[in-house]
This record gives sequence, C-alpha cells and structure tokens, in this order.
Amino acid sequence: MIRPLSMLLAGALAVAPLAALAQTPETPKAEAPKAETYEIQGKDGKKIGDLSLTAAPKGVLMDIEIAAGSLTAGKHGMHFHATADCSDVGEYKKSGSHAGHAEGKHGLLNPNGPEPGDLPNLIVLSDGSAQAALYTGLIKLDELKDADGSAFIIHAEKDDHMSQPIGGAGGRIACAAVK
Repeated sequence: MIRPLSMLLAGALAVAPLAALAQTPETPKAEAPKAETYEIQGKDGKKIGDLSLTAAPKGVLMDIEIAAGSLTAGKHGMHFHATADCSDVGEYKKSGSHAGHAEGKHGLLNPNGPEPGDLPNLIVLSDGSAQAALYTGLIKLDELKDADGSAFIIHAEKDDHMSQPIGGAGGRIACAAVK
C-alpha cells in the first residue's frame, strides 16, 4: 500500500520531533595543546633562534627556527640532554649527558638503542639558517620538564646515529634550557 507523503512525514515527526533535533547537545571540541617556546642561544650566549615544543599523546612535536648567519651550513647533531643548564656559555657541558643516557644505546640506527634524547640531524642552509618541524616518540614533554628540566643541544658536526657516545657530533654549539 502506498501512503501519502503527509502520513510518512507525520510518522517521522512522531519518532524524532524537530524541536528535539534542534536541542541535541554539541560534542565539545578538544582544545589543542599549546606550544611552549624556548630561546636557543649560540656559542656566544646570544639568541640565535627558538625551539617550540608541543606535548603529543606519545611524544613531542618540535618546531625549530634558527636565524640566518647563526650556524655553519650542513648537518648538525641534535639531542635532548639531561639538565636544563646552559649557564656555561659556549661549552654547554652543564647540560649533562643525553636524556635517558644508557651505555652503548646512542643512535637512531643503533640496534641496541636509541636513547630517549636522540634526535635526527638539523640541516642548516648556506645562509646559516634552519627550520625544522619534527616529532619524537622517544620522550614526552613532561619527562623533559622533570625536576631539573632538560636542554636541547645542537652540536658542531653531524650525528652518524651509531658511534658511541654521541655519534661523532662534536662540540656543543647551541643550547636551549627546557624547564
């Protein structure tokens, strides 16, 4: 039997009145975590760029910006170090060893690693600037911001991601204290 359209509509309205549809509560939208920005200082202690860190459910989203003329062109090793101390300008040894350092575990290519502080190399352009957006699932932001914080360190040379203890990355040439 074919029913008139008015009967079909009346049945539909009886099941779900339009007023009820209009009052359906909206699902609240989750607010994205806010980025925390830290100043990166160079060999002379002056600001050369910014590091922005955003907490992710299983790691940290990183944005790195280095100003032109700040670093030498090429690849530079980067790591999170154990302590938020950049006070020994130009040396940055007070930042300690890598975050989560474990003997023989350094390197993203190490079959026994990596350490939580290991990161890929930063590629610096011919004008001495760099920009990078990357993610690490090896460590979380709250671990970086523990009681003594941590330091983001840029090294003079590239990290081969295998050699112990720092992948041949050389001296520490830039530092950002993460607290």
